[in-house]
Amino acid sequence: MNEYMKETNEALLHTYNQFSIVLEHGEGVYLYDTEGKKYLDFAAGYAVSSLGYANEELNTALKAQIDKLCHTSNLYYNTVCGKAAEALKRITKMDRIFFTNSGGESVEGALKAARKYAYKKGTGRYEFIAMKESFHGRSFGAVSVTGHDAYRKPFGPLVPGVSFAEYNNLDSVKALVTDKTCAIILEPLQGEGGINLATEEFMKGIRELCDKEGILMICDEVQCGMGRTGEMFCWQGYGIKPDIMTMAKAIGSGIPVGAFAMTEEVAEYSLEPGDHGTTYGGNPLACTAVSKTVEIFEKENLTAHVKEMGAYLTEKLEALKEKCDCIKAVKGTGLMQGIQITKPLGEVTNAALKEGLLVIGAGADVLRFVPPLIIEKEHVDEMIAVLEKIL
Repeated sequence: MNEYMKETNEALLHTYNQFSIVLEHGEGVYLYDTEGKKYLDFAAGYAVSSLGYANEELNTALKAQIDKLCHTSNLYYNTVCGKAAEALKRITKMDRIFFTNSGGESVEGALKAARKYAYKKGTGRYEFIAMKESFHGRSFGAVSVTGHDAYRKPFGPLVPGVSFAEYNNLDSVKALVTDKTCAIILEPLQGEGGINLATEEFMKGIRELCDKEGILMICDEVQCGMGRTGEMFCWQGYGIKPDIMTMAKAIGSGIPVGAFAMTEEVAEYSLEPGDHGTTYGGNPLACTAVSKTVEIFEKENLTAHVKEMGAYLTEKLEALKEKCDCIKAVKGTGLMQGIQITKPLGEVTNAALKEGLLVIGAGADVLRFVPPLIIEKEHVDEMIAVLEKIL
C-alpha cells in the first residue's frame, strides 16, 4: 500500500470509497499522482474545479490575499467580502447574498430563510416539497429534503414536514401542495439523481404554482450552477427566477465556499441578526476566490465556451452510443452530461482509471461527465477514445 494511503486509512474515519491512487498536483485539465501518472479529469472534484488546475491568475490572487488576511470575525467588515457579494449579485441577478462554507450549508440557510419568511408573514407555513432522486447535502436539513432513501434512512427521524414529488411531473407537485407549504426546492439539473434535466414546462409550472399559492421557489445550483450548463446558472435558461437559490462548488474554484441568495422581498421578511451565522463564511480568502473566479469567467466568456464544448460532447456521446450497445441514453446539457449504461458503474470507473481517465457515477446506472470548463475538443476526443475502448 502506498505510504500516503496507509497514513490516510489509519488516521481518517472511513466514510469514502476511495480509488487506489494518491493525487499530488494538477495542470490545466490533467491531474498527476505520486507515481507521475497523468489523468484526464472529467470529474473536476465533483464539478468544483471549473478553471482547471494551476490557474496562474487565480493562484496569484490567493497568494496575495494569504499575505494580507485569511480570516476575521463577521462582526467586522473586510475589504473583500462586499466585492465578492457584488460579483455574485451581478451574475445571479438576485439581491442579497449570504456566504457559507459548502453547498450543504447553503441549503440549510435557504431552508431556514424560507421558514423564517413564513413566520414573519404569519402564514403558519412550514412544509417543504422536494423532488424524488434529488440530492441537497448530508446535514440534517439538507438530507431531509434529499429524495434518496439510502441517504435518509439511517438518520431518521429527520426534519418533519417534507414530501417528495416526481421530478418533471407538475401534477405530482400540485397534489402535495397544502396551506402549510412554505417552499418547493429542486435542482434544475439533478446530479446525484442521474443527470436529469428539468423541462421548461416543469420549471415554469413550478414558478406559476408558487406565485399562485404564495410559496417560495428554491433552486439548488450547487452542482449545476456557475456556467456548467452554458448559462451562468441553470435556472436562467428557463426564463424564470427563483425566490432563493443556493450555490457552492465552482464559485470558489476549489477553495471551500458556498452561498445562498434571495430576492429583496425574501430578505426583508426572513433572516435577521442572530437568526443565522457561520464562523468562516465570507472570510477574505474564500471571497478572493469568488471574486477572481467571477472575473475570469466574465473576461474569458466561459459560458459561451461551455455551450460550444457541450454541443461537441453531446455529438460525440451520441456517436459512441451508436457503437456501444451498453449505452442506453445520453443525458444532461452543457458540460454536465452522462450516459446511462447497463454495465456496472464501478467496473467502468475503475477501468477508466487504469486508462488515465477520471470519471464518476451518478445514480445507479449513469456515468457522469463534469470536467473543468476549460476543456477543448481534443480533451473530449481523448475521453471518448478511452470510453470506446473500455465499453
